[in-house]
Amino acid sequence: MNKKSEKHKKIVRQRLLSAVITLLILGIISTGIYYGARVMLLKVNERREKENAAKAAAVSVEEKTKEPEETVPEEVEEDWYVSENEVSENSIDDNADTVSGPQVSAKEQAVIDFIEGMTLDQKICQLFIVKPEDLTGVDNVTAARDATREALEKFPVGGIIYFSENLVDPDQVKELLDNTNGYGQEVNSLPLFLCIDEENGSLSRFASNDKFDIPLFPSMWDMALSENAASAVYNAGFETGKYLKEFGFNVNLAPVSDVVTSSENSAIGTRSFGSVPEDTARLSWQYASGLDDSGVIPCFKHYPGLGETETDTHLGLASSRKTLKELKDSDLVPFENAVTSGAQMIMAGHISCPLVTGDDTPASLSDVMINQVLREDLGFEGIVITDSLQMNSVTDNYTCPDAVKLAVKAGADILLMPEDLEAAVNSLKDAVRNGEIPEERIDESLFRILRVKYSRLSTQ
Repeated sequence: MNKKSEKHKKIVRQRLLSAVITLLILGIISTGIYYGARVMLLKVNERREKENAAKAAAVSVEEKTKEPEETVPEEVEEDWYVSENEVSENSIDDNADTVSGPQVSAKEQAVIDFIEGMTLDQKICQLFIVKPEDLTGVDNVTAARDATREALEKFPVGGIIYFSENLVDPDQVKELLDNTNGYGQEVNSLPLFLCIDEENGSLSRFASNDKFDIPLFPSMWDMALSENAASAVYNAGFETGKYLKEFGFNVNLAPVSDVVTSSENSAIGTRSFGSVPEDTARLSWQYASGLDDSGVIPCFKHYPGLGETETDTHLGLASSRKTLKELKDSDLVPFENAVTSGAQMIMAGHISCPLVTGDDTPASLSDVMINQVLREDLGFEGIVITDSLQMNSVTDNYTCPDAVKLAVKAGADILLMPEDLEAAVNSLKDAVRNGEIPEERIDESLFRILRVKYSRLSTQ
């Protein structure tokens, strides 16, 4: 009996051992099958990815090498902000001498050729517009003689901006600007942007001076409320451009295209055409067209709009709490209309838009506001000029070298009135030499600047 019991137990143990071994073997086999299938699947996916990458590369090469197809522009309806009877016949965007197809125009090729022969110093200096006092180191400049010539030889800037203290009488202004521009031509073979901000109304540097027989136009706000607003505004732009051109100016930093949407706004006020975006867009273009028809380049300001703010950027940094959509529905309407209508110059203001950019960087120094919104989104290809870099909104938060570098990186082309011209120029030269800013980036701005100078200003 004991022998049978022992034999039975032995058989049971053997069977249990066999079952365990069988389960282990099955587990190992299952695991092997699972991992084998997984490896095979990964290899198949990897192979597919390589095949797709190869196909994409082939398509890319084909697209780069094939001849560009000629495109026929669709017929576009006229911009609804500007009526057919209100637009001047001359377009601000000068497309003369354009060669059809992918080739550049004759003037553009001349610009490219000129840039290739410029030194880095000459390139960088062309990006600056400064007061004559900041250029020469002389207080209250009213004449241009040896000090101006020597200063332009050292810093061949792109332009000069003048204020009331520089304007004594008609003959003096004509001589001042004629001599200055002549020195600029001699030094750099390029004309200077000779600028002023003659907005009319409360900011009229000539009409407020008894030495000049210049009529004082009403404010933009008052003209916008008149019965024949479009005609009145165009005439103000044209007549203002006529006397500016006669004195020798070629750029007027106007019109003010801010839409005033806050009753607490004091910095813009009656300098604006009002609180209705579409009216501001239409009348801004009328004023700009009047300037342009008289031979003076207009500049739409202060992108993206200071009309909502309660802070004067001369005193501190202004800020907008609007989203990009809200800006597009209001403040950006005049600037978008200016872009689509052919504007050549837009001024970026010192206003932050944190709900758009994610920080408090002013638009004048912001890559998001200039490169992404103004250039890529709105499609502006002209000159972006900063507002004065001497304003507290900039100097309280940035050093002069940092401000000019940020502005260039952001996409600005002209740097207006840096706090220290020599420090500003040197900071950009150092940034190019150490690779912080590619020289090609300087060339981009230079191309935009010289394209306008070649098409609008006389050159030797």
